[in-house]
Amino acid sequence: MNYPTVSVVIPAMNEAQNLPHVLPLIPAWVHEVILVDGNSVDDTIAVAQALIPNIRIVTQEGRGKGAALRSGFAAATGQIIVMMDADGSMDPREIPAFVGMLMSGWDFVKGSRFMTGGGTADMTPLRYLGNWGFTVTVKLLFGASYTDLCYGYNAFWADVLPILELDGDGFEIETMMNIRALRAGLRVVEVPSFEHHRIHGTSNLQTFPDGWRVLKTILREAIRPQERYDRRMQPVSPMAAEGE
Repeated sequence: MNYPTVSVVIPAMNEAQNLPHVLPLIPAWVHEVILVDGNSVDDTIAVAQALIPNIRIVTQEGRGKGAALRSGFAAATGQIIVMMDADGSMDPREIPAFVGMLMSGWDFVKGSRFMTGGGTADMTPLRYLGNWGFTVTVKLLFGASYTDLCYGYNAFWADVLPILELDGDGFEIETMMNIRALRAGLRVVEVPSFEHHRIHGTSNLQTFPDGWRVLKTILREAIRPQERYDRRMQPVSPMAAEGE
C-alpha cells in the first residue's frame, strides 16, 4: 500500500523554548515539517534546525496566525496537511489519529476539546463561554454538529485548499476553515484532542479583539456565496487515483 505523504505546518514566533517539547514528538514517518517563522527575535529558527536538520523554514508573509498558516499551506508538498501550534499546547502524538481518519475516507478532520476523550487545561471561563457561544451560533446558522469551533488542530487533504479559498489573517482562520469545509460539502469529522497549557511565554490571542474577529467571520460566512463541492465524485485521495 502506498501511504500518503504528510506535511506538518507549524506557525511560530519566538517559540525557541517550546520547540524542544514539540518537534521531537512528531512521528518519524511525516514527510516534511514546515516551520513558518513570524520574524522571531529569539533562536526559534536555530533551535528548529538543530532539532530537525531537514526542517523547512518559511518566512511568514503578512501578519497574524492566518497569514502564517496560508504561507505554510502554500509551501507544503504533502498530500495531507496537518496544522498545529508551536507552544506545546497540542500533542504531535495525536497526528496519527487525524491522518487515520483522512485515510478512512474523510476530507477534513478537526480536533475537538469537548468530545469524549478530549479536554483542555488552557481555557479560561470567559474563553470557554465565547467558544460555546460561537459553536452554538454556527450550529444554528449552518446546521453544524461541531462540539468545538475555535481550535486550530486540523488536518485535511491538500487538494481541498482551493475549495476553502482561505483569506483570513488572524485567529479567525480556524473558524473560517471549519465553516467553509462544512458549507462546501466536504466530509468533515471531529476527533478528540487534549489542549495542554502553553509551556513557555504568553499567547498572542486577545480574548475580546480576536473574539470579535471570529464573530464577524461567522456573520460574513452566513451571507457569503458558497458553491457546494461533491468530493465523492472525485478520488478520495491521490492514492485512490492510483488504483489503491
